[in-house]
Amino acid sequence: MPQPDLKEPASARLAALGIELPPAAPSPIGAFCNVRQTGRLAYVSGQGPVLPDGTLLRGKVGADVDADTAREHAQLVALNILATLRDHLGGLERISGVVKLLGLVNATPDFERHPHVIDGASTLFADIFGENGIHARSAFGVGSLPNNITVEIEAVFELYE
Repeated sequence: MPQPDLKEPASARLAALGIELPPAAPSPIGAFCNVRQTGRLAYVSGQGPVLPDGTLLRGKVGADVDADTAREHAQLVALNILATLRDHLGGLERISGVVKLLGLVNATPDFERHPHVIDGASTLFADIFGENGIHARSAFGVGSLPNNITVEIEAVFELYE
């Protein structure tokens, strides 16, 4: 994988990859905020696979949705996370890297490919941020997620001062 030019803003690296962020971040569905910033860390609340028109991608991975499709859903979640940060920070230029992801997969009890699914997000962050996009991570299956979405991911990002 070629290393991105980290002197370019993340928005330029996204454009070079042919990737557009959603026009707006999804709104929280509860009594919480999308991003809580403290010092040089930005904590992004769990985001799901929401299309720009508000459509939720739903289903149980291992029954209704296969692992590769769920991996694509995780990549969409990563884009929603970046849109959330863009809206909170006023752009992506302050992001220096990804610290940690927590990935939840709405899966059948016998499904075992949770890391493969969440790699959809992890790979995208590495493509955008290079070595600074490689992060600590947990990925596991759960019996259900809000609105029966397939994947939920929360993230911690480090910011430039």
